Amino acid sequence: MPSVVNSSLLPESLRDDFPILHQTVHGERPLVFLDSAASSQRPQQVIDAVSRVYEHDYANVHRGIHVLSERSTDAYEAARTKVQKFIGAKYDHECIFTGGTTASINAVARSWGDANIKAGDEILLNPMEHHSNLVPWFQLAERTGAVIKHIPLTDDGRLDLSQLDDVLTEKTKVVAVTHVSNTLGTVNPIAELARRAHAVGAVILVDAAQSAPHLAIDVLALDVDFLAFSGHKMCGPSGIGVLYGKESLLSAMPPFMGGGSMIGNVALDSFTPAGLPSKFEAGTPPIAQAAGLGAAIDYLSEIGLDKVAAHEHALVERAYAGLSEIEGIKILGPSPEHRAGLVSFVLHQPHAHDIAQLVDQRGIAVRAGHHCTQPLHDSLGITASTRASFYLYNTPAEVDALVEAIQEVATMFKPTGRKRRPQ
Repeated sequence: MPSVVNSSLLPESLRDDFPILHQTVHGERPLVFLDSAASSQRPQQVIDAVSRVYEHDYANVHRGIHVLSERSTDAYEAARTKVQKFIGAKYDHECIFTGGTTASINAVARSWGDANIKAGDEILLNPMEHHSNLVPWFQLAERTGAVIKHIPLTDDGRLDLSQLDDVLTEKTKVVAVTHVSNTLGTVNPIAELARRAHAVGAVILVDAAQSAPHLAIDVLALDVDFLAFSGHKMCGPSGIGVLYGKESLLSAMPPFMGGGSMIGNVALDSFTPAGLPSKFEAGTPPIAQAAGLGAAIDYLSEIGLDKVAAHEHALVERAYAGLSEIEGIKILGPSPEHRAGLVSFVLHQPHAHDIAQLVDQRGIAVRAGHHCTQPLHDSLGITASTRASFYLYNTPAEVDALVEAIQEVATMFKPTGRKRRPQ
């Protein structure tokens, strides 16, 4: 391994905060968890925050005068303020709690999209997007007669901005783009894309599911119109996510769902919606999950996302270098300087699912499949890939274990080169 990335940039004592990591699997194999891009693990601080709500404070929020409701409401709204500061939003009411990134994107496509998109308008996507940032826009196009267009990719899996003027025009109404590809690891130039989208009068929505846990985000500096991310990928609970939107856009959007909490007044035949953020938070919200998300933000903020990013970059450099030495491997996406902390790859043999199963027997958890990026895999001429994704609790030794395991699998399936005897 290159000496430049020999040591961890975060203290290994951080692992003590994650109880799930301290176990063996398949006999006495230490667990090596390299699937955080799908869902991260949670530190004890987050687990305790969620338990504390259920054990001491739980009641429905915004609806009661009694002490438990007041405590729950305080915790719920405190989490919103933490989100605001975490992403650099101007106002806390620009931060809407949802069920996750998927729910956030669907809310924009349904609410903003239905109100603003008409036949002939163009929606600009690209082939690296997660299905959650493709399908809602496909559905919007089906409802409205809008046209889907794509920014092409370069051979190394980056957005080909040299072709952007061909697809981003005054007909473009929304640009929907991931900040970090969950398959290629590509880090996209969001500020540049936002500037160019605004120049033609389009809005930009950013899928930050793979960036919010790993990179410092400032929505004002990036000048994005909408941004979506999930708690479960950033040391927080599942079942909660965030939709950030500029106040002017959110205020003009009709509510996506109707029910309790999102109303200002209801009559027998009509209603008026509540103000922000309530009009987009119909029903009983994820109360304990919000407290857990707030605790996760506290945890990541105390460590510093700049340190998290540097640590993961060292790990992905190490993984990229080690895997590149394996005969017959193809690593998807750009070189380490243009990628975040994950690496996806294919071998000629065996299939990605078999690779994942074989390394799982060694205690290493990776992902296999198309990672909800089937169009991307189709464009690459493959059905599936194997993905290892790193987070703050991973170590250089775990990267080495991955490389060693993949080398063993590649050797096991290496063609013998023996010629078949003529009949």
